[in-house]
Amino acid sequence: MVVRLTDTWTEILRRRASNSSTGAYALPVRDMLGEMVAAAALMQANIKFDGSLVLQIFGDGPVKLAVVEVQPDLALRATATVVGQVEPSATLSQMVNVTNDGRCAITLDPNNKFPGQQPYQGVVPLFDDRKHKIEKISELLEHYMLQSEQLDTTLVLAANESVAAGLLIQRLPVQGSGNLSGSMVSKENEDQIGLDEHYNRIAILASSLKREELLTLDVETILRRLFWEEQITRFEPLKGDTAPRFACSCSRERVGRMIVSLGRDEAESILSERADIEVGCEFCGVQYRFDAVDAAQLFTAPVQQLDGGPVPH
Repeated sequence: MVVRLTDTWTEILRRRASNSSTGAYALPVRDMLGEMVAAAALMQANIKFDGSLVLQIFGDGPVKLAVVEVQPDLALRATATVVGQVEPSATLSQMVNVTNDGRCAITLDPNNKFPGQQPYQGVVPLFDDRKHKIEKISELLEHYMLQSEQLDTTLVLAANESVAAGLLIQRLPVQGSGNLSGSMVSKENEDQIGLDEHYNRIAILASSLKREELLTLDVETILRRLFWEEQITRFEPLKGDTAPRFACSCSRERVGRMIVSLGRDEAESILSERADIEVGCEFCGVQYRFDAVDAAQLFTAPVQQLDGGPVPH
């Protein structure tokens, strides 16, 4: 599976750069987040999960959190929280795993949960089996898939200021279908790790793909160069509303519920110091403002209206 994001990726970067309180990402953060965006889109498209897939990396460096959320229709959003200086040559571990306490989490949150059902989450450290720090997003996610699903996976990822791209090769499970939530974990799959000669051949070819090739070549050229001796059946590429695209699920209603969860006293305390409560979305940059009248309406509105209907403003 191959993904090549242009408009979607540049829209994420544009919104970040236009945020006066944060400014644009440092180049290493930009490239890391771009690779995460490409990887998350590939994983969601691969498993066809009816719910949101959230890929997170959090740690103890200047980048406290990087997160990508992809919906079933491949609408996606992404952001990173940076609290310190990131050097132009910073590695993955220098950004998020200084003392080897960084973690990667993949969360699957079903759209139609059963009563009491919790989202599935798998978490792995940012080091390999020998405690060596992992320095590539691709290696990190390959390690995740091997640990969580017992499936051989090869990822090639790359990002710059205009493109976020990725190539995913994965050995099919011995039985069942993939959903990143443990259904494939079986002795049969584990026994096949590293032994499938067809997968190994394809994986070696895929791994030869260079970063610049992935960023600059069209998909047809990439497939022809890598797999010219293989018989390829290519599916039609996703376009328009079925393709990956930027979309944010924030809303004034959700922010209103968050303010209500803070409590009336906390809201009034904020309003005693300033003219309004201002909340900015980290993903899309939209600023929501609630003055004293807005806040009073939030706390006097019927409960059912806060839970489901629009928040008065």
